[in-house]
Amino acid sequence: MIDKLVMYLQIPFVRYALIVGVLVALCSSLLGVTLVLKRFSYIGDGLSHVAFGTMAIASALRVAAHNTPIESALSATGDMILVMPLTILCAVLLLKTGQNTAVKGDAAIAMLSVGALSFGYLIMNIFPTSGNLSGDVCSTLFGSTSILTLLPADLIVCVALSVIVIVVFVFFYNKVFAVTFDEDFAKAIGTRAELYNLIIAIVTAVIIVLAMDLVGTLLISALVIFPAISAMRLFKSYKAVTVCSVILSVFCAAAGIIISILAGTPVGSTIVAADVAAFAVCWLIGKFGR
Repeated sequence: MIDKLVMYLQIPFVRYALIVGVLVALCSSLLGVTLVLKRFSYIGDGLSHVAFGTMAIASALRVAAHNTPIESALSATGDMILVMPLTILCAVLLLKTGQNTAVKGDAAIAMLSVGALSFGYLIMNIFPTSGNLSGDVCSTLFGSTSILTLLPADLIVCVALSVIVIVVFVFFYNKVFAVTFDEDFAKAIGTRAELYNLIIAIVTAVIIVLAMDLVGTLLISALVIFPAISAMRLFKSYKAVTVCSVILSVFCAAAGIIISILAGTPVGSTIVAADVAAFAVCWLIGKFGR
């Protein structure tokens, strides 16, 4: 098995998959602690459904532009040019709508997620990209081997966006900490809580789009939630929980990708299974270790 793993690691796209998987897991875990503590975990699930709908629109545009110069332009720029801005826009709208007393946050996210999921599936039926519609939908929702077909350009984009997310989190760490634990007090001392909540929403949208190829749209929330709640079983301070969450998330992502390559299992489901196993271990340690 070790020889087989070493052989696979010599293949460029396997190395690309590991790098992208580790970076996505790292970024997800950084924001995961804040989202869980602020009761914003539902945002990840809702935005993933929005990303599914926008991905279906991008695929429909490519089908409609078949054998035309527009098709080559779409292929060159990639789906992310369409998916990323629309997902960020929906993140901003969710944040603003959640603050409106007429439409509560949970109702807004339910309306948007169900609507985007249904609309995306409808678009994929009208403009099928292949003869296997069920396989395309399943791959998009639950992840597929697309993480193992990354090109150098995809790697560069992912690394660049991941670096931006990490820099933003580190630079605004104190402000994010303040609005996470006591938003009212943060406002009282002059902190622009709305601005930093907006930054959190935008960064979350970026992470959602990056994670689509890794675990699929329906499993993205697992990357955000499981490492955070696992770390909370072991530690109590914000910094310690964040560091532990990062370590657990990166380890589970790398282990899940390696296991999926060796065993031939779905990448996304294997990573989530590793996160669930890590949570079970942390829960046992937290319960009996004290």
